Amino acid sequence: MRKECTTADGRTLSYLDFTPDAQAPDTARGTAALPLLALHGHLSEAASFAHLAAALGRDRRVVALDQRGHGDSDRAADYGREGYVSDALALLDHLGLDRVAVLGHSLGAVNAYHLAAAHPGRVAALVDTDAAADLPDPGTSPLSFVLGFPYTAPTRDELIAACGPFGPAVAPHLRPHADGWRLPFHPRDTVDSEHLVHGDHWSAWLGSDCPALLVRGTRSQVLSGEHAREMTARRPGTTLVELDTDHFVQLGDPRGFEKAVREFLAGL
Repeated sequence: MRKECTTADGRTLSYLDFTPDAQAPDTARGTAALPLLALHGHLSEAASFAHLAAALGRDRRVVALDQRGHGDSDRAADYGREGYVSDALALLDHLGLDRVAVLGHSLGAVNAYHLAAAHPGRVAALVDTDAAADLPDPGTSPLSFVLGFPYTAPTRDELIAACGPFGPAVAPHLRPHADGWRLPFHPRDTVDSEHLVHGDHWSAWLGSDCPALLVRGTRSQVLSGEHAREMTARRPGTTLVELDTDHFVQLGDPRGFEKAVREFLAGL
């Protein structure tokens, strides 16, 4: 299921194709279901969408990208929006997918609605999972704690121990490396990427007119209820669903999240 493609600048992107031979008909329409491109957030990777892919069923092709600097994808020199969007386009071109639904969480959601705004012909529907249209710079990155982590260590146990309380969470995602073992993200890259995602993204959020679903955790540390309602009101064709969880919606309420996404996609 894990595959790779190469970008124009020679970097390798890793992705998971959960239904590599997805030609099953959508029984409601008698046609192939719209493929879904899934983009994860910081400190995450493509595999985080495995449960969602299973819940959507075999008639829905789900392709999840390890975004630049995450998982098994190569690191990059830049972590701004243009770079992330160009990677998503490179994957779609590699797969021969002209038009998809795009779902993202946090960082991935910002990248998703920027992709929809810059290339509206490629995005038929949008799912924003707990990402705001305006992300003020907090000054100190909330992810700055990872700067204390080594990127590599001679043994897996040493790397887990060096990550302190975060060690058990990252342990299942560590990768073998030439120097032993490595994290599934680079600490410096992660903080740089998180810093660059802050700012006013209203023009991108409002820059597409495809159907959109905004999923918010009612206890989100990132997206307030007031801001989510404003995003919904200002963008025609947008539906808001709120679930009783925090920013990590798909982990806090996986069934509610999967139901919301499934029903949204079924209605397209």
